[in-house]
Amino acid sequence: MATAAEATATAENKKLIREADFMKITYTARKVNLRDNFKERCEKKLSKFNRIFSEDASVNVVVTLEKNRQTVEITIRDNGMIYRAESTMPEMNDALDKVCDILMRQIRKNKTRLEKKIKSAGIEDLITEAAQTDEPEDDEYSVVRKKHVLVKPISVDEAILEMNMVNHNFFMFINSETDEINVVYKRADGNYGVLEPTTD
Repeated sequence: MATAAEATATAENKKLIREADFMKITYTARKVNLRDNFKERCEKKLSKFNRIFSEDASVNVVVTLEKNRQTVEITIRDNGMIYRAESTMPEMNDALDKVCDILMRQIRKNKTRLEKKIKSAGIEDLITEAAQTDEPEDDEYSVVRKKHVLVKPISVDEAILEMNMVNHNFFMFINSETDEINVVYKRADGNYGVLEPTTD
């Protein structure tokens, strides 16, 4: 029969192995409690991405409950690149599955360009294992229009108002509080977001 010290050591070893097997994952829960079985499901889903990211890759999983709908947002940071997707579903696990599928499609569509940033062999293996869809791969980007934007110092609320007045989904401006260029945008859930520059 194991002593208390041995049991503690065994638990610590399991934790270390788990951290070694997966990218560093941080969970954030908003208005909801995350159960261990969800975290285990999340880690199992994300483990397939291990082969294409470096050991320094970090993952932030944010789960938000709003009006009986669960939003799962996953952000992966590695080698200066950010990979992000989110999905809102009635069930948390369904939203998680959808987010992982979105990340997979993003990587598959942009695999040629991403091969310079992440492990090319890993991308090919990942794509081979993934269920293929009719969505064509698109590695070429076409800039069809260039537009000069006059930015001025205004508040975030004023920027949102101007964005809505011109019926756009985003609006660039100088934040009057920080004197930095920001972008406000309209989210799929009807709320608004702000993009702020950072080097971290």
